[in-house]
Amino acid sequence: MKLTSQEEYGLRCLLRLAREGESLTIPKISQKEGISNFYVAKLMRILRRGGLVKSARGQAGGYELSRPPDEIVVGEALAILGGRLYDPAFCMEHAGSESSCTNSVDCSVRSLWRAVQQVIDQVLSKTTLKDLLFNEQEMTSLTGGLVKLTPAPVRPLIIPVHIDKQ
Repeated sequence: MKLTSQEEYGLRCLLRLAREGESLTIPKISQKEGISNFYVAKLMRILRRGGLVKSARGQAGGYELSRPPDEIVVGEALAILGGRLYDPAFCMEHAGSESSCTNSVDCSVRSLWRAVQQVIDQVLSKTTLKDLLFNEQEMTSLTGGLVKLTPAPVRPLIIPVHIDKQ
């Protein structure tokens, strides 16, 4: 469960458009973000097909956001760029050498991945591109309030000690 370069760079391209607030060409986005022209073109095509950016041809052409930054939710952008971290189909894709997972009826690991995905969805569904225009310190404060985590009970660390009596 990792974010891909497509999701990271695609989100950066969207943020660049939000920061600039105007139409930008592929070479301009490429130069400002340090991403190859080819890769920016691929990302912008995905984002355009997903309805997050619109394009214009010609001398004053380029790409711009299709909606204001406060109306574009990060979870939506990441879903267009690559999908969710955990999807129920994950279990079928990782069944091992069997046709279905040997734990498909009662799986504690699946419960863990569902819980992790719910927390991720909770944060990503409340975060917009406009929020990401804040600096890192402001964003850290904002994200701290998005999810109410209850502290886990403290379990004592028990380390077995072998005492050699001679």
